[in-house]
Amino acid sequence: MSRCRALSSLALFACLTLSAPANSQPAGALGDDFIYRIRQGDTLINLATLYTRNQANWAQLQTLNKVISPEALPIGLELRIPLAMIPERAAPARVVHVSGQANMNGKPLQPGATLAEGSTVVTAPNGFVTLELADGSKLTLPADGSVELTRLRQFEGAELTDSVIHVQRGSVESTVAPTGQGVGRFEVRTPVAVTGVRGTRFRVQSGSGGVQSEVLEGSVRLQAHAPGTAPAKPVAVATGYGAAVRADGSVSGVRALLTAPELSQPVRSGGGAWTSTFAPVPGAEQYLVRVSRDAEGALPVSSTSFPSNDIRFTAPGPGTYYVSVRAVDELGLRGRDAVASFEGANQLMTSFGVGVGSGTGGLITLTEY
Repeated sequence: MSRCRALSSLALFACLTLSAPANSQPAGALGDDFIYRIRQGDTLINLATLYTRNQANWAQLQTLNKVISPEALPIGLELRIPLAMIPERAAPARVVHVSGQANMNGKPLQPGATLAEGSTVVTAPNGFVTLELADGSKLTLPADGSVELTRLRQFEGAELTDSVIHVQRGSVESTVAPTGQGVGRFEVRTPVAVTGVRGTRFRVQSGSGGVQSEVLEGSVRLQAHAPGTAPAKPVAVATGYGAAVRADGSVSGVRALLTAPELSQPVRSGGGAWTSTFAPVPGAEQYLVRVSRDAEGALPVSSTSFPSNDIRFTAPGPGTYYVSVRAVDELGLRGRDAVASFEGANQLMTSFGVGVGSGTGGLITLTEY
């Protein structure tokens, strides 16, 4: 990967494309086609039966992919199977976490709710939502965003999901196909880019200045485009890299993500707040500090940006919380997370071990102890 860093932007695009993972499994989608990477023993008849539920479709797949022998497929070949040929069923998403204010189609959102295809989730400036798809994929929708669940379906034969997420405003952070089963189609669409996933952890931010895509695990296919035009030729963005796309659809940078800060153990800084010291990350313009109820960051409760490494953070109640800190470069690309645990507010208890109520529906906590 060191050679990639020394190349120009154009050469770096090519380097990342060639270095994409070659897993022998379902490998996402490209345009209107599902992509399957051939492994030893695969035949067109078997694949047509599994994915299209009709073995007679092998002939159409042979023509489409210009395959010479349907029983001697080249290992590693990326076979295209039109999504229109694949029978699917509805696969609603489930809400697994809500913090602060969030709504679905204008109605307040609650944990346990089921979201159908076409639903729009809006998070307030203090709101966070995490969704789970039928295959176990997780989508975290941070504060002040609007996301449409444009397509929520699942293949009938292989039970891979076919999901299209439209980020109208804000961002989405995803862990896709966590058990390694591969991806049918998982796309995040914005006005100037389409991010197609191949089984990965990634983040996409969309705003008035453009889009930032960051890959933490696996790889994605990024298709930048001007607003209202067809997606351009895809480029693979590998683990540890990010791509920034301007508002006009041009790519302003593909580069390695900034390293994670080296956090010290969090300490109290007064008034119920905590802090953690760390050396400035080279290339950082600011730092995003997020507090979550879990170490993976799937249950966030707050998010704040700081212009320097002088940071502060709090927890909304008692218990163990996790702070994650990521450096942000001048293109808006967010680097890898550093994570540390800390304890939330100390709750005032009665002699019977029961929390003392505030009279307004909450519990009294101690900010200094």
